Amino acid sequence: MHLNSFDEWSPLKEAVVGSALNYTSHERELSFDLFFHDNITRSEWYYPRLSVPGGTGSGGQKSGRVPIKQRYVDELNEDLEGMVQALEALGVKVLRPMALAPESTEVRTPAWSAAVVPPLNIRDNTLILGDEIIETPPMIRSRYFETQLLTKVFAEYFRQGARWSVMPRPLMTDASFDLSYAESATAGGPMEPIKDPQLSPYDVGFEMMFDGAQCLRLGRDLIVNVSTDNHALACDWLERHLEGRFRIHRVHRLSDSHIDSMVLALRPGTLLVRSKEVADFLPEALRSWDMIVPPAPGENQFPRYEDDDLILTSPFIDLNVLSVSPDTVLVNDACPELIRTLEQHKFTVVPVRHRHRRLFGGGFHCFTLDTVREGGPEEYLR
Repeated sequence: MHLNSFDEWSPLKEAVVGSALNYTSHERELSFDLFFHDNITRSEWYYPRLSVPGGTGSGGQKSGRVPIKQRYVDELNEDLEGMVQALEALGVKVLRPMALAPESTEVRTPAWSAAVVPPLNIRDNTLILGDEIIETPPMIRSRYFETQLLTKVFAEYFRQGARWSVMPRPLMTDASFDLSYAESATAGGPMEPIKDPQLSPYDVGFEMMFDGAQCLRLGRDLIVNVSTDNHALACDWLERHLEGRFRIHRVHRLSDSHIDSMVLALRPGTLLVRSKEVADFLPEALRSWDMIVPPAPGENQFPRYEDDDLILTSPFIDLNVLSVSPDTVLVNDACPELIRTLEQHKFTVVPVRHRHRRLFGGGFHCFTLDTVREGGPEEYLR
């Protein structure tokens, strides 16, 4: 089918589901700590900053790398296959990225090197707008070349007539990052500063860095979360690139980056939101939409982890649902309260298992890239 995806809820026909094959570790370096700072430094979990970047620890492990236990990866891959089966049972054609080769352990540029990760949260580094693929500038160094593992998928859509654009790639030296959000945010919990940026001969100042998951797609309208100068520069690029085709509405600091565990559009006129306060950040035209606020998640909805397991997301990650149609939603089967709430609002809920979402930084919306939906460039905010 031809690439066509304008919103978050129209009947889903084709989607890419991410891969976790050969996921071995996270690397604690500046871009990783900055991206996940709300949870690895501002929650009930506390992880001291790892020192001596590039050094070697016990067992030959690079000192910045935090290994992931293989059983978690195996169970994640089982859950991903369950998600694929659930989508196919609903009539969705599922595409997959190329698997990360086991020998590909590091990504390196002239300015830095980092441990590489597989293409799991594929919502992040790509934005689908109508008939266009836009590869976005990465925010985490380890994901710098991640979209290359989607090249087969993108090339086939391009052959069928899709547009294919790549936003400018940042150099990503320490000086490239706007640290103001991390330095000024007031979330509770122990705080470990993001500090000690190192000088580099490749410094050019702040650069555009931006994830597709910072966008809420509503036909011709795009709600974009902007929390740093990095985001703002990327939003400037999007406004110029999309002029005349899409309207961009900036919301400021709704979250540190991604919008899709704060607010999701389930169908025209209905939003799933973390709290009523989310409305205060949204454009006026969206504040009249119905807002579903589910009960807060309970501790019993998550596996218990060991002290050396790195928690990357808030307990609200399960709001990260995937709409298959305006009345059908994929939801984590560990969330009975959320399921009941959606059913009370006349949604058909498809429960799917996803155990380790807090370890791998994503839910069903994060793990998918919807490439073909039936909807078009409708006017929802007029």
